[in-house]
Amino acid sequence: MRKIIIDTNVLVSALLASHYDSATVQVVKLMLKGNALPVITDRIISEYEEVLRRRKFGFPPEESVSVLIEEIKRKAIEAEPIQTDIRLPDEKDLPFLEAVLSSDDYVLITGNTKHFPFHEWIMTAREFLDSEIAASP
Repeated sequence: MRKIIIDTNVLVSALLASHYDSATVQVVKLMLKGNALPVITDRIISEYEEVLRRRKFGFPPEESVSVLIEEIKRKAIEAEPIQTDIRLPDEKDLPFLEAVLSSDDYVLITGNTKHFPFHEWIMTAREFLDSEIAASP
């Protein structure tokens, strides 16, 4: 089972998606069904809570945001983040980079691959799904 770190922008995209078969929705479904194991840190969960509760998105906090975050926490394993001095265009992405660098078993799924240094385990939702299909027997 793949161990995935889901960037907040992937969760936002999945919650805003108008198509149930969009790549971001499929990634979240894989995680919720137990076919991918979410990887978290305290800073990642804090980021989820802060961003997903922003009024501009209009997500019902108790009906969807709280349930989604609690489900992620229930299913997740905790990463031991690796401190790095890598500078990112958006410093709020640092917890995700520090988590993915902590293990060769982790994949970071993000909509902003250009915000991260090249790493074979940092990919978009579509790239992740395509890699899963290619790896299937």
